[in-house]
Amino acid sequence: MKILIVEDEKELSISISKYLSSEQYTCEAAYDYDSAMEKIHLNEYSCIILDITLPNGNGLELLKVLKEMDKAEGVLIVSARNSLDDKIKGLNTGADDYLAKPFHLPELAARVSSIIRRKSFGGRNQIRLGEFILDIQDKTLKLNNEVISLTRKEYELLVYLLSNKDRVVTKEAIVEHLWGDDIDLSDSYDFIYSHIKNLRKKMMNAGAPDYIKAVYGMGYKLTIPVIG
Repeated sequence: MKILIVEDEKELSISISKYLSSEQYTCEAAYDYDSAMEKIHLNEYSCIILDITLPNGNGLELLKVLKEMDKAEGVLIVSARNSLDDKIKGLNTGADDYLAKPFHLPELAARVSSIIRRKSFGGRNQIRLGEFILDIQDKTLKLNNEVISLTRKEYELLVYLLSNKDRVVTKEAIVEHLWGDDIDLSDSYDFIYSHIKNLRKKMMNAGAPDYIKAVYGMGYKLTIPVIG
């Protein structure tokens, strides 16, 4: 799942990125209003961490633009301004949560995880996928209480397909969402096939049907039945 960190304090941004990356998120950074505006117009994110005070603009104005665009990203406002007015203004503008600086990185990660669960999975920690249980909090896939060993990218791929259940997801969208700025996009997405193949193989070897369908010339679709 991809996170956008809109924070002008570069050391703090790097610290957040390193910590969230260790929690299996893909992170991108924007250090000012203009670069953040460009990124939200070009990309989609699972969550946006948004500072209020930015060079060349204000985080709340960026939040207004997100809502005017009807973007689905969850937004966590972080700010050194520990005032009730800023918190109320941010939440009323459409933010999902507010965290005052200074904060502990584990708390930030917990807030991000909570926002993503609410936005994508109705607040649930565990999702039933046919025979499997996908635990969003533990980041595991289980069958009969046995953990199915997935690589980080295989897990992220499964969650992304699940959040787009019954919709065709293009290879380009998968690459952009799972790798973001960390990869130089080209016309070849053959490595995506390898990740899809390995994920399907592990699930089928555990006894599941082939739930991930290739849609010729377009991408992939997850058609697995999901029970609350």
